[in-house]
Amino acid sequence: MRILLLSQFYPPVIGGEERHVRNLGAALARRGHQVSVGTLMHPGSPETELDGEVRVHRLRGTLQRLSGLHADPDRRHAPPFPDPHLVLALQRLVAREQPDIVHAHNWIYASFLPLKGLSGARLVVTLHDYGLVCAKKNFMHLGAQLCSGPATAKCLPCATRHYGAVKATATTLGNWATSFAARRVVDRFIAVSHAVAGHTGLTQGRAPYDVIPNFVPDDVEVLGPEDACLQGLPEDGFILFVGDLTRLKGIEVLLQAYASLKRAPQLVLVGRRVADTPTEFPPNVRIFNMWPHSAIMHAWRRSLFGVLPSVGPEACATVIMEAMASGKAVVATDIGGMPDIVDHGETGLLVPSGDAHALASAMQTLLDDRALLARLEATGLARIERLKAGAVVTRIEQVYRDVLRPAPGRSAVPAQQGSG
Repeated sequence: MRILLLSQFYPPVIGGEERHVRNLGAALARRGHQVSVGTLMHPGSPETELDGEVRVHRLRGTLQRLSGLHADPDRRHAPPFPDPHLVLALQRLVAREQPDIVHAHNWIYASFLPLKGLSGARLVVTLHDYGLVCAKKNFMHLGAQLCSGPATAKCLPCATRHYGAVKATATTLGNWATSFAARRVVDRFIAVSHAVAGHTGLTQGRAPYDVIPNFVPDDVEVLGPEDACLQGLPEDGFILFVGDLTRLKGIEVLLQAYASLKRAPQLVLVGRRVADTPTEFPPNVRIFNMWPHSAIMHAWRRSLFGVLPSVGPEACATVIMEAMASGKAVVATDIGGMPDIVDHGETGLLVPSGDAHALASAMQTLLDDRALLARLEATGLARIERLKAGAVVTRIEQVYRDVLRPAPGRSAVPAQQGSG
């Protein structure tokens, strides 16, 4: 198959979604497919390059040129509606690559929708977050509580608080219009967790979808050379958190829980500082910013266990998969896609979101009961195989085959509902 992956960001921009697209492209190419990637231009990167066997094309959009619209100049997001220059760039790219499948990730799919009918390609869209219904993508109302679902009276004030009135109006209304069209045009949605499928309305609608999680590479446990940044790590046996140091990731809850632990080892935080990152930390907490991914994998191997206390509904936390592949248990919250990955009492422990006392109790349990910790680690190592490329990419290939298969009419029910 000729497959064109669309992703608003791609390495050297690094995040969970970017690693997923890169790993997916590499895995598909190894299976004999002809794979290319269309992504937004990043300063200092070439317009076209080979990443292994995958040809990467970097495209310029209209809104990308307007730096004042973006809070982070290095992450100029694709809008949730067709971007004129990006539509033209994608039209040229499709004409060049002649894909059988266009597999889009995140809002960049909006700029392909006007081209879909004439392209001859089937369109698959992976939902890595809640952007199909939420202008902020995180499905948190006013940043404080899980949203009960989209509504004009709720969404516009909520988005305005995040973006400002003008940007919020354009983003919210544009996203609603695009979402309406997408549910009728996209050949298959892939939701990365049951939470994403439910909160975006796929489970109640007529658009065909599958639930297929993100994945880690088959050789994820193979460590590369040690980076110099690892010299700052404490002795082996620390508690590890990896992610943005933000309230939605549960940093405040984690610090409160950690402060109540007895005989606790050091807590290591690896992640990006953002606007709501706490300014003060307990003395036994070590903070490292924006490490390369290879160094993070070394840190997992040296840790005692991991913790991901998100108060927002994480769509599909690849960081948990990486911890399990490193032979580590994780304490996580029972929100979003976390229950799809963590089997409570078998591969890790799940606690209620925002409950510092429950989080502390679970962490203390793993500190005190090393037999339980060892059992969770062993089960996690065994079950991570279902979340590796060998298993997950096979399911994605089947989606491609399904949408390419001639059919008398559009499916009116979910195509498959994988357990993740």
